[in-house]
Amino acid sequence: MKAPPRLQALVEEGLIDTVVRQLMSGKEAMVYVVRCGDETRCAKIYKEANNRSFRQAVDYTENRKVKNSRQARAMAKGTKFGREAQEAAWQSAEVDALYRLAAAGVRVPTPYNFCDGVLLMELVTDANGDAAPRLNDVRFTPEQARRHHATLVAEVVRMLCAGVVHGDLSEFNILLAHPGDADGVDFPVIIDLPQAVDAAGNNHAPRMLMRDVANLRDFFGQFAPELRRTQYGPEIWSLYQSGLLSNDTPLTGRYTPTRANVDLASIMREIDDARDEDAARRLRMAQ
Repeated sequence: MKAPPRLQALVEEGLIDTVVRQLMSGKEAMVYVVRCGDETRCAKIYKEANNRSFRQAVDYTENRKVKNSRQARAMAKGTKFGREAQEAAWQSAEVDALYRLAAAGVRVPTPYNFCDGVLLMELVTDANGDAAPRLNDVRFTPEQARRHHATLVAEVVRMLCAGVVHGDLSEFNILLAHPGDADGVDFPVIIDLPQAVDAAGNNHAPRMLMRDVANLRDFFGQFAPELRRTQYGPEIWSLYQSGLLSNDTPLTGRYTPTRANVDLASIMREIDDARDEDAARRLRMAQ
């Protein structure tokens, strides 16, 4: 097919030889199957902010760092340059997360290049070499559901140990891939990471992790109902908060919340301090 305008630059640079077909169009990007020499890969074209339904909610972008202090100030002020910088940071967030998670051993597509808002990465395939299906397009036996659920809970832990929370994990952004050999067993691959958040730096990370794990529980619970009674989310976050979580930490799926007394005076002091800091920041901005 004719290369879309956003991919033409990659063709001219020799990063892509031909565009085979459009694979999908989602809320934040369009994905094309492309040929690069002897390999088939996919190219993800990010939509502009005003053309996508998934907005850069403050919950996701909270505490995201940029290396350039001028960009950080512009982003905070909401200038045109700041909005452009914020859009670029949003797009590059997935690239950063992919490299970080791949290095940690998480099963994600291998990234190859990122150029002008286009991410060139591995095409995840099924046993026939076609694009792998999403979990929501597959039916599972109870045994398969239990196995894939356990694998993905372990992947969530591995991501968290690498300091990342997916933030939008569900059956719609997990592919069921095949390892490439005839005797291999299908395995899940996690995709769509531009909204990934820093576990330690984002106040919404606990809630997002709980939601990610709950989505896995609810989906696989359709095929293995006993999974609906598990509480891996609170258990994982409690262990992480206590500094006791590692890739090899055994999980039970059970969680009993602690009934510790709340230090209300301490909480009120933190609220007052935060209010004072905000007032000081506003005064500095006014000056």
